[in-house]
Amino acid sequence: MLDGPDSCAASGISDCVIAGLRSLTAPAAVSWATHLHWLNLHNTPLSFMGMTAAVVVFSLGAATELVADKLPFTPSRLKPPGLIGRVVFGGLSGACLAFAGGQSIAIGAVLGAVGAVAGAFAGYQVRTRLVKALKVPDLVIALLEDAVAIAGGVFIVSRF
Repeated sequence: MLDGPDSCAASGISDCVIAGLRSLTAPAAVSWATHLHWLNLHNTPLSFMGMTAAVVVFSLGAATELVADKLPFTPSRLKPPGLIGRVVFGGLSGACLAFAGGQSIAIGAVLGAVGAVAGAFAGYQVRTRLVKALKVPDLVIALLEDAVAIAGGVFIVSRF
């Protein structure tokens, strides 16, 4: 269990950085955590995150995104559609984590959106630089990024 507002804010931002790497992985992790009662969002506007339908939709979306990211025609995460999605889903994930940690939903949403943007730009830079530095195909680093996003998301939501 995390203690105090600083721990909650750090975890909310960290999970939302995950949304910057893979836009639907963060809300999928939050949805599963809510469904499994790791996060308490009962009687809030965010309680839908624990519904089976939300778990299925976010999980299928995240799985689809993991595949789509590897396709050659997939646009950059820094282009408006991808970046907007990351902001929205990072904000949603941040709001959920903030509330579960006893903090303001609005502040969580803002921090989540900021974390997602930071994660998108940082993830892009790290991925492109690793591909060049290690002289490996983009697919290798993309798969590593997938693993970081999934493991990081699960680790963060399991701390509540």
